[in-house]
Amino acid sequence: MVPHLVTALTGPINELEQRVLDSMPAIERWFRLEWMEHTPPFYGAVDIRNAGFKLAPVDTSLFPRGWNHLTPQLLPLAVQSAMAAIEKICPEAKNLLLIPESHQTQNTFYLSSVAQLQRIFHMAGLNVRVGSISPDIKESTPIALPNGDRIVLEPVIRSKRRLGLKDFDPCTILLNNDLSAGPPGILEDLHEQYLLPPLHAGWSVRRKSTHFRIYEEISKRFGKLLGIDPWLINPMFNKCGEVNFADGTGMECLTANVDALLTKVRRKYKEYGINEKPFVIVKADDATDGMGIMTVRDVKDLETLGRKSKTKAKGSKDGLPPVHDVIIQEGVLTNERVHDAVAEPVVYTMDRYVVGGFYRIHADRGTDEDLNIPGSRYVPLAFAESSLLPQSGMHPGASAPNRFYMYGVIARLAMVAASYEMEATDPDAEVYD
Repeated sequence: MVPHLVTALTGPINELEQRVLDSMPAIERWFRLEWMEHTPPFYGAVDIRNAGFKLAPVDTSLFPRGWNHLTPQLLPLAVQSAMAAIEKICPEAKNLLLIPESHQTQNTFYLSSVAQLQRIFHMAGLNVRVGSISPDIKESTPIALPNGDRIVLEPVIRSKRRLGLKDFDPCTILLNNDLSAGPPGILEDLHEQYLLPPLHAGWSVRRKSTHFRIYEEISKRFGKLLGIDPWLINPMFNKCGEVNFADGTGMECLTANVDALLTKVRRKYKEYGINEKPFVIVKADDATDGMGIMTVRDVKDLETLGRKSKTKAKGSKDGLPPVHDVIIQEGVLTNERVHDAVAEPVVYTMDRYVVGGFYRIHADRGTDEDLNIPGSRYVPLAFAESSLLPQSGMHPGASAPNRFYMYGVIARLAMVAASYEMEATDPDAEVYD
């Protein structure tokens, strides 16, 4: 089943699908050469939007949750990829310590994802235990999960140079904690153990603008390989420095950049004959939870954003932090539907491999709105069909494996960008130019 595209403008996306399939040997060689020079992120998840006239990543997570949404049929792919990833880093690995988000100790839906990760690496041949750095976990704590399974959280123990559990000394530590508040001291200076992903992959260091600046350059090179306009696979963006939504400081910069980006998108829409209203997405550059994602169709919308922020910033514990570095990203429509709900694909990777994914759907959201909010549901991608490999000779848009191969290509481009990004922010490496 290929989800229905509710747009007449399927020409460009079908042409892109055909070009990707026709160029498969060149594409796979291109990725092979990239991974010879650069280290892929240990794992990741890429949110993709298919507008019918362009296909682009809009977010890249290096600490992906939602592993429990992958179907059982996809588990062997994840297990084999985990084996390959571990063998590259620590071939003699025996014990792996999995560290989840410290503030999610009561969130059984999130812990179901952690339990799936534990299962994947157990089947990859490792002894896996889950260690919490939350001060609330003072002893071994079993927690029942919605599917009938259970997970055991154990308090971590830090020695001078190593991290572990009681009677458990791991050689490898896998973080599923995005470090938004910064790396806790307990995770620093672990020179005798492998820490995956590294601390500088956390949101205290990462910036979306850095990631998408690098992705833009990669999309130009890849577009040249395929002979396409890189805009078809790249969301344009601008960046503002500090914007204080409480007192209005920096709003001039935000207004000017929103207006400039909307103008650039209008030009592209005119060039391709797209009869849609352009929009941009305003969000925090560091992707912390303090600032919601806002859809802006006109600069006048920013006045509403400012008023709401001033109200929420006045002493409300749950209000928006008043100051943000802001990224303004070209809005990419999602014109896919699953079960009559707006849908967007999310593709999961481990090491250099695509291991599956799902559709995030939301019946109450529009095609130009964020779907990653409460109320969203998840439908497995059709990677689990009996024919996993692309099918030559199929009409574009008619083959699920072909469509999902194209999604996997876009996701891997985002992972290449993330690998460059990690090199750029590695405190022990030269800065990427």
